Amino acid sequence: MDKDRMENLKAFEQIFGYTFKNRVLLDTALIHRSFINENQSDPREDNERMEFLGDAVLELCVSDLLMKRFANHDEGQLSRMRASLVNELSLARLAANFRVGDFLLLGKGEESSGGRLKTSILSNTFEALVAAVYLDCGFDETFSFLAGVFQPLVEASEKDPTFRDYKTSLQGLCQNLFKTVPRYQLMNEYGPDHDKLFQVRVSISDTLAEWGIGKSKKEAEQQAARKALEALKEPSGEEP
Repeated sequence: MDKDRMENLKAFEQIFGYTFKNRVLLDTALIHRSFINENQSDPREDNERMEFLGDAVLELCVSDLLMKRFANHDEGQLSRMRASLVNELSLARLAANFRVGDFLLLGKGEESSGGRLKTSILSNTFEALVAAVYLDCGFDETFSFLAGVFQPLVEASEKDPTFRDYKTSLQGLCQNLFKTVPRYQLMNEYGPDHDKLFQVRVSISDTLAEWGIGKSKKEAEQQAARKALEALKEPSGEEP
């Protein structure tokens, strides 16, 4: 690892709020496959394996956080809350807050197509960073770190009356406004079996159609319902 890259990683640690004992882990987490594809002589590996691990660690830590905070919630409520916190859009926003895009190593093609701002790349890189923290310090410290990251999101989401179940909220609103219920349709599946993304379309008669993406069909449906609820609200933020 050259001196400039080491200095960049140190700068990222200041923003991220975690100092790595092994910065090689951090370096790997911030290498997109497009960079390695265009630099075959580089001995480093890309962050895809870390994404796989980080996804599992993130789900476990957020599940643990929610179970401890909401002792009276059932499995369905907890699953919906987790889906609202751990999805491509929310993880990409977190990555953007940490300026992840500024420190990514990307191939020239991906760079020119705006890869530093792509939701999918930012989300996947955040998962890789979670894996890097986990490999560097173990579960307990990773949980403490992620609790600090997600606590404000949990608190903000608790104030949102549609937070726990966007689908139920949308169904009730549609029955009141249009005397019908939303229809959900699986449109596409992307990625390998261990890291699939599902795209779902929700339609309300001929009035509205929105799309959602998630790591499960249920999560994608929740995201589509969330977007539909937002679209049905007046600019004032009140339902019509």
